[in-house]
Amino acid sequence: MSLHSTATKPRRVASLAGALALAMMAASACRVDMHVQPRYDPYWPSDFFADGRSERPQVPGTVVHGELRTDELRYTGRINGVVANEFPFPITRADLERGRQRFNINCSPCHDYTGSGHGVIVQRGFQSPPSYHIERLRNAPVGHFFDVITNGYGAMYSYANRVTPDDRWRIAAYIRALQLSQHATLNDVPADQRSQLTEKGQ
Repeated sequence: MSLHSTATKPRRVASLAGALALAMMAASACRVDMHVQPRYDPYWPSDFFADGRSERPQVPGTVVHGELRTDELRYTGRINGVVANEFPFPITRADLERGRQRFNINCSPCHDYTGSGHGVIVQRGFQSPPSYHIERLRNAPVGHFFDVITNGYGAMYSYANRVTPDDRWRIAAYIRALQLSQHATLNDVPADQRSQLTEKGQ
């Protein structure tokens, strides 16, 4: 081995080590710069503003885009502060299908698929909700169900952040359909279809 090759090897190692050290310094500086920013964490005080708060109050008269909820019935289930017994939009078959789907996902674990209050959660020891088929709830205004889904009731917590307002109405409509399914009479069937039911029943 020549003296030249023996001398250049340590130099190469030193050069590589220096380049690696520079790369690591550059990478770490970039990461620190990204993580340590001139910002405030929630509720931190600030000397910059006169009120001493870093978080700023909402500008008066402004609302979040898409959150201007002036339709009292649609978003509260009430009319002039009174629980309503009407829907804020026409309920179609598609709405009922959507309500059935949302009910089965969100409500049936406690209320079961018929609304009798014997869902799988109840079968495992959780408090049983009242049946939708008792007289009190059969006579309750439809806005009552919207309000309970929105705000919770008793052991039931709010589903406001899980179910959209319109889907809450669709679930309420499906609850009405469940109630009718258990308490319908022949008079509830359209006159032109009653004979078909009678024939099948004979």
